[in-house]
Amino acid sequence: MAATLAEKIISRAAGRAWVRPGEIVTARVDLAMIHDSGGPRRVEPILQELGVGLFDAGKVVLISDHFVPGDTDEGAHILELTRRWAKERKVTFHDGEGICHVVLPERGHLRPGMFVVGGDSHSPTGGAFGCYMFGVGATEMAGVLATGEIWLKVPGTILIEWQNRLAPGVTAKDMMLALCGRLGMDGGRYQAVEYAGEAIRALSMQARMTLSNMAAELGAQAGLVAPDATTDAWLRGTGSTLGDWGGLHTDADAELLEHHVFDAAELAPQVAAPHSPANAGPVSDAPARRIDVAYIGACTGAKYEDLKGAADILRGRTLAAGVDLMVAPASRRDQERAEADGIMKIFEECGARILPNACGICAGYGTERLGEDVVCISSTARNFKGRMGAASSQVWLGSPLTVAASAIAGWIADPRDFLRAGDGE
Repeated sequence: MAATLAEKIISRAAGRAWVRPGEIVTARVDLAMIHDSGGPRRVEPILQELGVGLFDAGKVVLISDHFVPGDTDEGAHILELTRRWAKERKVTFHDGEGICHVVLPERGHLRPGMFVVGGDSHSPTGGAFGCYMFGVGATEMAGVLATGEIWLKVPGTILIEWQNRLAPGVTAKDMMLALCGRLGMDGGRYQAVEYAGEAIRALSMQARMTLSNMAAELGAQAGLVAPDATTDAWLRGTGSTLGDWGGLHTDADAELLEHHVFDAAELAPQVAAPHSPANAGPVSDAPARRIDVAYIGACTGAKYEDLKGAADILRGRTLAAGVDLMVAPASRRDQERAEADGIMKIFEECGARILPNACGICAGYGTERLGEDVVCISSTARNFKGRMGAASSQVWLGSPLTVAASAIAGWIADPRDFLRAGDGE
């Protein structure tokens, strides 16, 4: 029977030969991911009240990223609680290694076909690896940790097909901002979004991670990319393999909820005006707005390839007067790789401030929050009012390339104007 990628993964997790959209099923969880903000401090009181332990400590991964580096009294307290819980519960713990959505796959925890639940709204990132992964709140996560199961309504699949290939200076982040602008933040209808087409196949794994991550901004439950040779190469780099999941794909005659087709070759760099990712459009249509802060950070904008793309634009150039460029690499591994390749030196030479490998300002944590009336262009996924600091601050969203170009220009700028001969995405 023809099935979508989402249906194939869910049917296996539910112990069923097949499932259909609209059915309510109970699925076994292959992995549960939690972090310091919504994890131990939220779920442990519930587990204690229920008088239960973890269903399987070997299937729980805990990552500290929201309160790192603990530069407030509250943050330091929560990190200590998190570390103590990890030791007591004997779970896999990645402490201060970077943002959970980046650390989880780079440490080899995800493989195609897995059914994964995460305690964060951007957990759909795992879909880039052919997993069905979605986010839940602390109460529901406590139930997962206690039982190893969760119920869900089988989603329909919205196929988003990108034909042709991206032009130089245009990135996966631009694709997602364009989708938010065209489909809206409820365009995913809390269903399964799947990305396909020539442009998707040509993307690296880190670019695909951006697509799956921002399925959350489309209002989808999950954001999937079928595994292929690119997936296999990434997995081998983490010590894993594609295994027997190579057949995971949406069948040609599977029933779809919606099918959208876009031309990647026609896409221009995008920016989203305050205070929603849905306020997106071509950067050429944006006003010549002066900026105070340029932020290259977050799971959608500071992975190794993001850092490299931004540094290629910044190399040999200086920041505009009055612009504060902050760079927070998404993971320690990505930062170390960037240091080895001379990328971090480029940031330092142009006057950027390097921040910890953490969620930080993206989630409004720590001491680097935006002040009153600050205008910022950011590589983060969201720009909701007050999320990154003062409610009077104005946050524009763009790709890391657009953020770098704007930091040089001093206003929201098109990265294509700063590309050198031979530069690509």
